Amino acid sequence: MKDLTQGSIPKHLIAMALPMMIGMLIQTLYFIVDLYFVGKLGPAALAGLSLAGNAMFLIFALTQILNVSTAALISHAVGAKNKIDANITFNQSMMVSTVVGVIVCIVGYFGAEIYLNLISQDVETVKMGLAYLHWFIPCMALQFIMVSISSALRGTGVVKPTMVIQTLSILLNIILSPILIAGWGSNYAMGIAGAGLASSISVIFAVVLLCYYFTTTDKYISVDFSLWHLNVPRIKKLLAIGLPAGGEFFLMFVYMGAIYWLIKPFGADAQAAFGLGSRVMQALFLPAMAIAFAAPAIAGQNFGAQNYQRVRDSFKWTAIMTCSLMAIILLICLTQAEYMLTHFSTDQEVILISVAFLQLICWNFVPAGLVFTCSGMFQALGNTMPALLSTATRLITFILPALWLSKQGNFQIEQLWYISVATVCIQALVSCYFLKQEFRKRLPADNSSIENSDKLTKNKLIS
Repeated sequence: MKDLTQGSIPKHLIAMALPMMIGMLIQTLYFIVDLYFVGKLGPAALAGLSLAGNAMFLIFALTQILNVSTAALISHAVGAKNKIDANITFNQSMMVSTVVGVIVCIVGYFGAEIYLNLISQDVETVKMGLAYLHWFIPCMALQFIMVSISSALRGTGVVKPTMVIQTLSILLNIILSPILIAGWGSNYAMGIAGAGLASSISVIFAVVLLCYYFTTTDKYISVDFSLWHLNVPRIKKLLAIGLPAGGEFFLMFVYMGAIYWLIKPFGADAQAAFGLGSRVMQALFLPAMAIAFAAPAIAGQNFGAQNYQRVRDSFKWTAIMTCSLMAIILLICLTQAEYMLTHFSTDQEVILISVAFLQLICWNFVPAGLVFTCSGMFQALGNTMPALLSTATRLITFILPALWLSKQGNFQIEQLWYISVATVCIQALVSCYFLKQEFRKRLPADNSSIENSDKLTKNKLIS
């Protein structure tokens, strides 16, 4: 356990974010390797990978329920120095993640084809997406256990073990991808199915290592099967915090699915281009997201310890760091978009559409950094409903004009990217407004915060 209620907040942010950033940067290589080898299989394979990969937003929505709520409740318990409460939360989270993972596996195999046919009218694209998903579904199911463990550790201020294990897992994925997709060394190329299998093998490897870590290392939290009984009050707490956060990612799944559906008339090239551009964009976001992911543990522990000024300072420094990184990424996309994309596809139409996407959409990167920061602070305060409302605002303000434009005779795909930029700016304003309201309600004035800190210090000395 690491005490984040003392010391420099920027140093804590960097110390926690750096391991996550390294892991995420290595994960970027995984995205790049996947895109490189699948892109060589043609636009249909790239579109199939993109459509199937969009299903991960649905998995992110479900895992986010446990991710956010587990980290928030455990960080509060750690800040209050309540080890028993932290372990109850962790074991309930592990129990729920195991059950949900099994359900997702079953539903995935029965519903994959229905989902793909819904958002694509190209037979070859659906075929490719289905081949990928059949091998990728175990990876999606195991995400729940990984998220429960990593979020619990993050709540205690520990990120290095998870980072090391995830890094090893991603490196394994990078090694397996060319072997399974292109048949390097084996002369047996599985094509796009190999990408799904490589991901599943690497996640199984990571889960095994995480389980080994928990059985061999002393730690603040641990697996205790005696706590794996239905604890309704604790699950209600997890859901109260996690459901809005999960809803936020579910709306992103709807948003991405809506774009695929809207650009369906433009053909497989357009869907492949959007998928390629989106994956490159997500990979570029990872360093800034590492900062935003570190903030909830720091602000959450200080909120639990009633150090309210440090909560405000956590927001300030997180916003400065994320927005600065996003500004750098914006410049990269404006100047190097074509260079980045030409390595993943030889289809000129795909590259042309994808370059236009990145060079237009990059104008929402800085406001997106603010959105990430605000979402992290909502998690720290234990109220993620404002983040859900903010994302819903973006979805509504995007879909309504996008649907209207799609019915016009002069509808062009670039119009969707202009609307997207405008709606992210609106979302950033809404998020900042809601966070200001939350600070006003939940964080007393500075003098009250100091008094509470003094009380906690006295209690510690007495105990």
